[in-house]
Amino acid sequence: MSTFGLIEYQDALPDVRAIYDDIMATRKTDYINNFWKAIAHDPALLRRTWESIKHIMAPGALDSLTKEMIYIAVSVTNNCNYCIASHTASAFAKGMTDAMFKELQAVIGMANETNKLVTGYQVELDERFQPPLHR
Repeated sequence: MSTFGLIEYQDALPDVRAIYDDIMATRKTDYINNFWKAIAHDPALLRRTWESIKHIMAPGALDSLTKEMIYIAVSVTNNCNYCIASHTASAFAKGMTDAMFKELQAVIGMANETNKLVTGYQVELDERFQPPLHR
């Protein structure tokens, strides 16, 4: 259970409802997930977080599916079960296949393993990887 409980749409103050409305309009849904309902106890946090995520997760140089897959990878690494579940559902809705999911998990596992090996062995950075990088 959320620390302060969840604020449902019908119980929300007008400023929170306005953000909920924007979330639903932007995402083309009639559903507000529990993350937003939990942080709605702090309307300033809710607004700031929504505005940031709306901007960052919008299509840009990276497409929406790629962004969702990156979010999954970071969420797995940070052990955020809620984020893993919600962004995996979103990624499947945006076209991720079972094969893509499985390969993503393999990459996440490998990256975490080699990151820990580099850290443990205190591997020095190769000169060619130092900025400025050649393109």
